[in-house]
Amino acid sequence: LWTLKPPNRAFHGPPRLLASDVYSQYESVRRGEQEIPKYFNFASDVLDKWSEIEKAGKRSSNPAFWWINGKGEEVKWSFEELGFLSRKVANVLTKVCGLQKGDRIVVILPRVPEWWLVNVACMRAGIVLIPGISQLSAKDILYRLQASKATCIVTDDTLAPAVDSVASECQFLKTKLIVSKGSREGWLNFTDLYKNQSADHSCVKTRIQDSMCIFFTSGTTGSPKMTEHSQGSLGFRPLLSERYWLDVTPSDVIWSTADTGWIVASLASVFDPWVFGSCIFIHKLPRTESAAILNTLCRFPVDVLVGAPTLFRMLVQNDLSNYKFMNLKDCLSGGEPLNPEVMEQWKSKTGLDIREIYGQTETGIICSVFKGIKIKPGSMGKAAPLYDVQIVDKNANILPPGQQGEIAVRSKPIRPLGLFSEYVDNPKKTAESERGDFYVTGDRGTMDEDGYFQFFGRDDDIIISSGYRIGPFEVESSLIEHPAVAETAVVSSPDPLRGEVVKAFVVLSPTFSSSDLESLTCDLQEHVKKTTAPYKYPRKVEFVQELPKTVTGKIKRNELRNKEWGR
Repeated sequence: LWTLKPPNRAFHGPPRLLASDVYSQYESVRRGEQEIPKYFNFASDVLDKWSEIEKAGKRSSNPAFWWINGKGEEVKWSFEELGFLSRKVANVLTKVCGLQKGDRIVVILPRVPEWWLVNVACMRAGIVLIPGISQLSAKDILYRLQASKATCIVTDDTLAPAVDSVASECQFLKTKLIVSKGSREGWLNFTDLYKNQSADHSCVKTRIQDSMCIFFTSGTTGSPKMTEHSQGSLGFRPLLSERYWLDVTPSDVIWSTADTGWIVASLASVFDPWVFGSCIFIHKLPRTESAAILNTLCRFPVDVLVGAPTLFRMLVQNDLSNYKFMNLKDCLSGGEPLNPEVMEQWKSKTGLDIREIYGQTETGIICSVFKGIKIKPGSMGKAAPLYDVQIVDKNANILPPGQQGEIAVRSKPIRPLGLFSEYVDNPKKTAESERGDFYVTGDRGTMDEDGYFQFFGRDDDIIISSGYRIGPFEVESSLIEHPAVAETAVVSSPDPLRGEVVKAFVVLSPTFSSSDLESLTCDLQEHVKKTTAPYKYPRKVEFVQELPKTVTGKIKRNELRNKEWGR
């Protein structure tokens, strides 16, 4: 499973780094002249190596991590400082909290420096990190704690009350850490603890296939699945692959606006930039506002911007002639397709192209528009060197260029290192993700004669809004709890800003049939916001007499979706 053939060398990233840098040290592995190491730890084998290079004066003076909050506060860490602080946090987790290698920790924090410290500390201690977005409800948190059997949780003042409301139902939860300037009963103060800890910590020895992170990802039915990634799939993958999507150097500053709960934050704000010794820039961004982002690009030397299509759709609505970006030279977009007209507007207003990237929680980034290749509007580029990406039919037969089918990654006989390990505790779903010799993404698309891929939509009912992946089951389960709802079906609906939004078709209970529908719509929306993560709420609600169903009584969501999209 963990043996790889030499990667496809069709795309050669430019040799822009010093021979002594971390990336160059693995050139013989990339060329297939040396086997992938049996043991690997991102903290000791990448971050600590950059710290040594930094101390030897062979890296630019850029910080490794640069954080602002938009209110004057600023944090800058070198790789040496990152190592020093993360070792202290590793001691908090192991000595104070009693966590051991392989234990799981849920971390639900906004874009604050402590999130990065916990990330690196978990690598050092071999603890499995389970990130969550800050919009999770108490019900969402309860499910994650119970399903993961996590023994520790780290969060802030905002979500601590939600955790306390469900903690008694979580038999495995032993320790609660709060990132706060104050204290809270039943919680250990993260900041106080790590500041008083020793920085003497020895990084554990981890195998390349050892579990590193678990991401919860929404499905069409049932609760979110636990997608497991390893030291290899997250940490070693960017060392093995070419510069297929992120082509940066130690002097570059990269800013990804992704929420800390998503895999994009791990890829674009942890692993891939730090492999190249680049500076990760973070703005706390309590709200995603055009003015804050544009002003930041003007005031700070950000070279690379990574964001969802919603970000760029929002930015092009501004008069960009009023803004002069300090350093911006590369823009990347992923999470959903980007409208060609938005790319054209951005190019005409800034002179910059937007390169599209494509992937999933399960795969990481498997397609991208590499630097230097032709940009085809509407295309998400070519397959990444590590992956054999194809368009297949329902029998896993490879389809010819131009024919629409499912986007799939060859997983047999050799499984690419970047693919997830499994859906934890769910062998049935893990098996269902494979078809023949392929992992199937559930996305429909085409590949042209030149190897460019185009995305056409999900092959199931998943809704992707502003880059957020939303399962209809979660929204329907929330709506059906409301006394006014007798029956409901949730589908995607087109939206000019977000790409698509959640729309709920609702059959009312008899006692609510004469209600004020406008008021009831607001009531239902607020109900969903309170009972599940707010980003899942239905922005559109339509009241109907009945829902279309099959002869066996299953709701025909595809019929409702086709109606919404005019198909």
